[in-house]
Amino acid sequence: VQLQASGGGLVQAGGSLRLSCVGSGRTFSTFGMGWFRQVPGKEREFVAATARSGGLKYYADFVKGRFTVSRDNTRNTVYLQMNSLKPEDTGIYYCAADRSQPPTNQLGVDYWGQGTLVTVSS
Repeated sequence: VQLQASGGGLVQAGGSLRLSCVGSGRTFSTFGMGWFRQVPGKEREFVAATARSGGLKYYADFVKGRFTVSRDNTRNTVYLQMNSLKPEDTGIYYCAADRSQPPTNQLGVDYWGQGTLVTVSS
């Protein structure tokens, strides 16, 4: 599956952004989907993930209560709604697909999107 992420941009601290990731092909609903990010000076890290049906969701502690992951299998799309953004959320956000489970560990990711840049100004 090919993944195309979009929705990044520049936002002030406290603001919101919604990232989208569209998958190609008819097998999108068979993949667990998620988001990772790479912030300056750090390795890529897990942000959020959802199971094939969208019922189970997982979040990194640093985004709980601020970010929400969701998916629409009819549109082959996974979303990341980001609220109450902080300057430390600045980074490149990648969507990810995993055949076996919701992608909470990048070692299990089968496909990556190209990344979309999020910049949060103070």
